[in-house]
Amino acid sequence: MVSSVWGMCVEGIQARFVRVEVDIANGLPAFEIVGLPATAVREARERVRAAIRNSGFSFPMQRITVNLAPADLRKEGSGLDLAIAAGILAALGEVPGDLDNYVLSGELSLDGRVRPVTGILTLAVVLRAQAEQREREEGQGWTLVVAQENVIEARLAEKVPCCGVTTLSELVGVLNGRETGQLTDERPNVTDSAEGKAQVDFRDIRGHLQVKRVLEVAAAGAHNVLMIGPPGVGKTLMAKAFAGILPPMNREECLQVTQIYSLAGLLSAQPRDNPLIRQRPFRSPHHTATLSAMMGGGQRAMPGEVALADHGVLFLDELPEFPRDVLEALRQPLEDGVVHIARQKWKAVYPARLSLIATMNPCPCGYLGDLGRECRCTPAQIKAYRGRISGPLLDRFDIQVEVGPLSYEEMHGPGEGEPSAKIARRVAAARELQQERLKGHFRQEKGQGIGFADNVLANARMSGALTREICRLGESGQQLMRRVFSDNMLSVRAYDRVLRVARSIADLAQEQEILTEHVAEAISYRGIVESLRFLE
Repeated sequence: MVSSVWGMCVEGIQARFVRVEVDIANGLPAFEIVGLPATAVREARERVRAAIRNSGFSFPMQRITVNLAPADLRKEGSGLDLAIAAGILAALGEVPGDLDNYVLSGELSLDGRVRPVTGILTLAVVLRAQAEQREREEGQGWTLVVAQENVIEARLAEKVPCCGVTTLSELVGVLNGRETGQLTDERPNVTDSAEGKAQVDFRDIRGHLQVKRVLEVAAAGAHNVLMIGPPGVGKTLMAKAFAGILPPMNREECLQVTQIYSLAGLLSAQPRDNPLIRQRPFRSPHHTATLSAMMGGGQRAMPGEVALADHGVLFLDELPEFPRDVLEALRQPLEDGVVHIARQKWKAVYPARLSLIATMNPCPCGYLGDLGRECRCTPAQIKAYRGRISGPLLDRFDIQVEVGPLSYEEMHGPGEGEPSAKIARRVAAARELQQERLKGHFRQEKGQGIGFADNVLANARMSGALTREICRLGESGQQLMRRVFSDNMLSVRAYDRVLRVARSIADLAQEQEILTEHVAEAISYRGIVESLRFLE
């Protein structure tokens, strides 16, 4: 007796189809699972055996062999429980043998209940793309069968018929046509707009007009920012306000962020009737975070803080206090927009299109250059402190700004600052210009139906060649850049980043051409990096 049924397993932010083949033959009672199963999959033998018995079905006292194809793909997690149980029941004749129109994913409890699993949205998104191709070629698609608690999440993918079941007995009824389960292909009632509420409003932040201007430019072009200043001047407060002036996410960006949080098991904070994440992520890991916590890792290569900040903000407070290996590992994701995680038995690629906002003190005590308080650090201590941040990492900060202390008059002066909503409108207008300008220049790379799409067509995402094509300067602007570059103040990477920042400044001013004043302002945002490399 042989049967087969479709399952799926998650591989990073992608998913792979798994053909669950079941053979029941005469011989000594045995239950073997082959096809490179991980520990959780091998343990499915006991869960499936108990679930079938406790659901009122007889478990065969024969030799059962379950093959998970392709055999060279490592299978992780407990999501294949439901497919294995359905395959055994199909081989016994309890359900129809032809189950090619179903894809099953769920964990079984010993009493036959179906429990939810993580990563269901990723399965649904991949299935949506594959189902469209299958309908064109074969005239039929798939129905995704999941635990009842996963139905709302699966429906976010749209156009994927989903069926929610609560028990194994209910699954048998659905496959036999006696029950319909919670069958639906509708999506939750959500809007395409994804505006999030800011943690801090710029209106409540006194003074710091230059820093606010810098953060507005950074938001307009998706640039990375480094703020340097003594403790207590408001660096962290302004970093939290930064997320509130970013443009709202579109639906595809919301889906991608929700996929990552689903894989990490972090959707419990979302409303059960609408788990779609609509607010841009703001991740603020402590400086004691390990390399695996930041970049992702573990046996299943789970997403880390870098991936969880996708399409949002990664805030690193007290940047030099982070371990050196963690900081150096950030260089590749900041440049490529993706993070690669490779383990002995598992590999994953996660998107990492984020804005990095970092802060640091000018010295270990924090008061170097402060007119009100004396710095007691020695030159050697200052050099060692600044040396914790390498030059290549500093180069990846498009904008650096010095944050000084406020005067008494600035703290208690009349009036309020400009609200975040007003700044956000200017940022959105600048992004619209970039969307039109860069449309067609970015290639959307897809794999298994999931695109690591550069949905954010922003100036900071441009390659070096595209930067020189888009950011053409006038004669006076070229002379200024030539003089700065000839004085060895800029590396080649920094040169391109200055051009991108100048383009963002011009976009905020709604200018089609990059003017000399735009170039001069962009150059002024690089001075701190150069001063940090050498002690004067």
